[in-house]
Amino acid sequence: MAGALRSAGENVEVLTDHFDPDAPDAEWLRAVGQRGWVILTKDRHIRSNQIEIVELMASGAPCFTLTSANATGEDMARAFVAALPVMKRFMGKFAPPFIATISLSGAVSMLYTHAALIKRVK
Repeated sequence: MAGALRSAGENVEVLTDHFDPDAPDAEWLRAVGQRGWVILTKDRHIRSNQIEIVELMASGAPCFTLTSANATGEDMARAFVAALPVMKRFMGKFAPPFIATISLSGAVSMLYTHAALIKRVK
């Protein structure tokens, strides 16, 4: 996936190049936000688990998550590359943190804006 995004002209950091694969979400989410990075994932917990939503809010990072947790690396690459133009528009339109979903076809939908995330954790 990283190679496909780099071929599309994007700067990409791979989580496991910077953190242990078993690093707690709280550790890497905050670091990603501090570095101004965007989260790309297929981890469904980040959009539904209360603890992970709170950590995402604290990170201040925008998050794009695939709707298919069973996607292969090739599927993920294709979906994220197809979604790049809309992802960039979302980042210009919505203040982070937010969570948006990406289908395997590359369609992007807002799941939670910053305001909706605040309501969700109250």
